[in-house]
Amino acid sequence: MGFVPVTELPADATTLVFEHGWQSWSPSGWYPLSAQPPRPTAANHHVMAYRPGAAQPMAGSAEAGLARFQGEGLLAVANGNDVTVIGATSPDLVPSIRCEVHGDRLVVSADGEVSVATGTYANPNTALADWADGFSAARGSLDHAVRVFGPSWCSWYAYWGKVTERDVMAEVRQFDEHDLSVDLVLLDEGYQAEIGDWLTPREDFGSTVRLAADIRSGGRRAGIWVAPFLVGSKSETARLHPEWLVPGITAGTNWGQEQLVLDVTHPGAARHLQDVFTELCRQGYDHFKLDFLYAGAIEGRRHEQLDGIAAYRHGLRLLRQAVGPNRILHGCGAPILPSLGLVDCMRISPDTDPLVDPPSGDISQPGQRGARSTSIAREFLHGRWWANDSDCLIVRPDVQERELWAAHIEAAPGLRMSSDPIGELDQWGLDRTRELLTPSSPRPHPLKEPSLRDPDA
Repeated sequence: MGFVPVTELPADATTLVFEHGWQSWSPSGWYPLSAQPPRPTAANHHVMAYRPGAAQPMAGSAEAGLARFQGEGLLAVANGNDVTVIGATSPDLVPSIRCEVHGDRLVVSADGEVSVATGTYANPNTALADWADGFSAARGSLDHAVRVFGPSWCSWYAYWGKVTERDVMAEVRQFDEHDLSVDLVLLDEGYQAEIGDWLTPREDFGSTVRLAADIRSGGRRAGIWVAPFLVGSKSETARLHPEWLVPGITAGTNWGQEQLVLDVTHPGAARHLQDVFTELCRQGYDHFKLDFLYAGAIEGRRHEQLDGIAAYRHGLRLLRQAVGPNRILHGCGAPILPSLGLVDCMRISPDTDPLVDPPSGDISQPGQRGARSTSIAREFLHGRWWANDSDCLIVRPDVQERELWAAHIEAAPGLRMSSDPIGELDQWGLDRTRELLTPSSPRPHPLKEPSLRDPDA
């Protein structure tokens, strides 16, 4: 279906437009009409951080210079206290919604069914929260309360992709030495031999079985990172089972290879996926950080003729069946609306980084600026759909503007997860980490006034 006008609204110099991005890393926020909202700066970024297959002008193109706004499943317009929210009606069908300026009017169009609601609000973020409440209630999507999560530590920003079993256990000993409250220890990316070969550790990593047991022996929980819908082109899984892959589809290039997409509708691939997670549960892991989930929703010709979103939701249900109701599914790089009711917590921003700004200038890529702006824009989801994850606390001395990043994590609702090598923290960093490692709150966060940011300013 093409784009069809759904409403027309007045516009002036004070008008604000809210764009909601497709997945965790996709920029989101309120913008004045004078802004040029963030757009991909490279084709690979479009696939991996925006909406694959959706028309989106590249940054710097003539089309990108037009006063066009685009939200994936959600867009809002604020004129003074009058706020109009245009949103999807189901997590199964998520239309793109566009807003174009025509003189003193805004023409809003969508390529699928949407609802349109206008109300009076002192804070336009309250309109987004009301929409989120109504969207989940209409679907009966939450059959349990939003969970409370204890303080956590993650290996990623400490050791990146070179993490070893020994590294993680050295950090665990530091928690006790420095009186740091850590309930969950999360083994992030880098332990696996290849993307897609999740039960084969990298040769110099050590043992995931022994690591889980050692973490649990100290009374802590063990978590592990998996990108369940990705299969690296160099992996044994891709070599041995090409029939498990969605043909002709790429999820982008990363780790020096093309990333292929697991076809969760294929019976063999579905059994493989559930076997992997059943084994990780047996090893002692009970928190699963599911990353690069966008891949599961890319359109393609699957064994069963499901569209991308239906295949994605099917895949997450397979994972829930494998791990049971009490273990944690933690979304990341995940389509936001299609994940409703299927994950317990959700990354709602791009990755942070020791750098404030990504070298590419694309704020969907790792950097503190994009991580701050997008997580602030999505605070309205916390306590309504899941527990928000605004990414990790990193405050070692080589982190740029670490005081600002720590203040952002302190103000953000949801998970609190440190990711520094504890031995590299100075006294300020250690004190700040100890102060901020607190349990999450399950309640919706008091909403802030919109954070306005013109990316080109």
